[in-house]
Amino acid sequence: MPTIALLPGDGIGPEVAAAAVQVLDAVADDLTYDEHLAGGAAIDAHGTALTDEALAACQASAAVLLGALGGPKWDTNESGAVRPEQGLFRLRAELGLYANLRPFRPLPALYDASPLKRELIEGVDLLVVRELTGGLYYGERGTSDGRAYDTMVYTVAEIERIARTGFQAAKSRVTSVDKANVLDTSRLWRSVVTRIHSEEFPHIELEHLLVDAAAMRLVAAPRHFEVIVTENMFGDILSDEASMLTGSLGMLPSASLGGDGPGLFEPVHGTAPDIAGQGIANPLAAILSFEMALRWSLGRADLADRLYAAVDRALAEGARTPDIGGALTTAQMGDAVLAQL
Repeated sequence: MPTIALLPGDGIGPEVAAAAVQVLDAVADDLTYDEHLAGGAAIDAHGTALTDEALAACQASAAVLLGALGGPKWDTNESGAVRPEQGLFRLRAELGLYANLRPFRPLPALYDASPLKRELIEGVDLLVVRELTGGLYYGERGTSDGRAYDTMVYTVAEIERIARTGFQAAKSRVTSVDKANVLDTSRLWRSVVTRIHSEEFPHIELEHLLVDAAAMRLVAAPRHFEVIVTENMFGDILSDEASMLTGSLGMLPSASLGGDGPGLFEPVHGTAPDIAGQGIANPLAAILSFEMALRWSLGRADLADRLYAAVDRALAEGARTPDIGGALTTAQMGDAVLAQL
């Protein structure tokens, strides 16, 4: 019986996690849950954003399901202060989560919610595979004497493993995004991705695209893409740009994967403290994150397909929370998906 580590977190995190667990139970009733505090809630209770006990539970689980972490209560610029996001950083490091996957599949019922024209987003089925543990965000940095620097470093091994993740996720085509006309790290990136393609995935089409051209094409012709694989900062920016295809952050799931250990699955949205406790948050990003857990960590693609189809049908029949133009509560939106199941 698979055990799921459940970290509801802060703000709307517990609300959307509860609705998602209820839906997931209806799809896969053999799962058990091991719930722990994380983020600000853990800081208040234990003085740390993630306890050793919670980390051990995550390491022993089949998958980790996270609500959202953080909020203004714990925002501080004080040096050495404990911050909620430290729990997430520790999870990524301890679980070896180097690949962040964000799918973008605008649902037909919400085509008109996107700021892009309907004819541009119809049929989009795009996955951004972002390298999560290297690059500018983790390189040597500093500020002194009116000068600041951030160092982008990538190794061959880091590029090889994220390239394999991208190719394994693709059915027919991978677009590798870099800035090889300027950056040495990008030239190494392009060389390694090309070699991995030719040696291991020659049946998959590979194209290389500079990041500025990719950013333009993402809004001008998003159907061009199937899988985008790219380094940390480019992936951060491009995936946020792609979020506009769906019209609401409340619809976007994500997965962070590593080696043989459990994956981490969480909605892209934050803790939304302005609506926390009101019961109106959209649970669909959390529900679809759990759908990704079924697909990527639990090996139950058939159940994931059922769950995705239920979300699609619920929206097609008019179920909406306020962020997507409706008036349903978090629980009612979950019930609408349950009714389809």
